[in-house]
Amino acid sequence: MNRPRLAFLDASHGDDNTSRNFRRELDADLVEFDATDDHLPSHFDFDGVVVTGSSSSVYWDDEWIANLVSWVADADDRNLPILGVCFGHQVLAAALGGTVEDMDEFELGYSEITRTADDDLFAGIDDRFTVFTSHGDVVTELPPGADLLAENEYGVHAFRRDHALGVQFHPEYDTTTAETIAREKDFLPDERIQAVIDDITPENYDAACEAKRLFDNFVAYVDRVQSETVESAA
Repeated sequence: MNRPRLAFLDASHGDDNTSRNFRRELDADLVEFDATDDHLPSHFDFDGVVVTGSSSSVYWDDEWIANLVSWVADADDRNLPILGVCFGHQVLAAALGGTVEDMDEFELGYSEITRTADDDLFAGIDDRFTVFTSHGDVVTELPPGADLLAENEYGVHAFRRDHALGVQFHPEYDTTTAETIAREKDFLPDERIQAVIDDITPENYDAACEAKRLFDNFVAYVDRVQSETVESAA
């Protein structure tokens, strides 16, 4: 089968690491759109959608955010497989009728996540796994009909509703990105930032690489959905 063609909605405000990381991890053809510049597809002729992380919050009163949430809702109505990561996960939750709020704290660095349900997205990933996290917002209410897939003490870390899949953590990060992101959090105490940087070790990165399998799992899911669509139309 041909490589799937995915709409890549980049909400990173021009961070070059974002495209590089996702292109490395996704075995698919990515058609990039700068969502923060209000550049969104004019159609839905894609096999799937990926929405990235961002330094913005989904509940901010920015036109590009409202437009992004609306486009994602329309893509879901058309049964396109969607993967949202961090801010993208929160966009997906908002688009489907869930709630996103400020945590009044910040999760940063390598964390342990617990799976709460079996799902193809997490095939080959242990029930408890390590990931890199960076977020101050959290999904506090899942969309109607959504299933919780993973969580930790900070709250929801993954959910699914039909073809829509969201993960709060950052499986795409390499160590360079993780350190860059940590150093940008100058609103946190210096000692906390340094502790996170000290924790960016080859051992922790190797452990976090297990979660990268979800990208292959998502692409396989997109392929399966497209095959079923073709068969049903025949």
